[in-house]
Amino acid sequence: MKTKRQARILELIRNHDVETQTELLELLKQDGFAVTQATVSRDIKDMRLVKVPGGSGTYKYAAEPLPAEEQESHSYLFSTAVVSVEYAHSLVVIKTQTGMAQAVCAALDAKDRAGVLGTIAGDDTIFVATRTDSASAVLAADLKKRMTEKNTSFLP
Repeated sequence: MKTKRQARILELIRNHDVETQTELLELLKQDGFAVTQATVSRDIKDMRLVKVPGGSGTYKYAAEPLPAEEQESHSYLFSTAVVSVEYAHSLVVIKTQTGMAQAVCAALDAKDRAGVLGTIAGDDTIFVATRTDSASAVLAADLKKRMTEKNTSFLP
């Protein structure tokens, strides 16, 4: 539930100018998430969300401060947070910088990727279960390629 909620938070802050925790809480409740202010606050801290300038002198939540040309892309997060990607059979293991696994995993979960059954994130490691060995190989190869890209989304 936490991963789905955090993935939804990333979608919400990407699609809306969310200025306060209260706004985020209300948007989550509208989507059927039974959360408290404390839970939203912990998610913001866990995901390392920051406030960035919005329009008209306001501030909004963002996954990280990005240069303007990269604001629409998760590739910056991926290229700076991911240390390695390996796979074995139907499991892909993604190692991240300490504290970044939740944010990267939430971004992965926000997209429907073929062959992915589910994800689990810790502090610096993500496990991705896939349907087949070949799905793991394809996903791992794609993610390795995206580790060095800065101008295109790693989540097509």
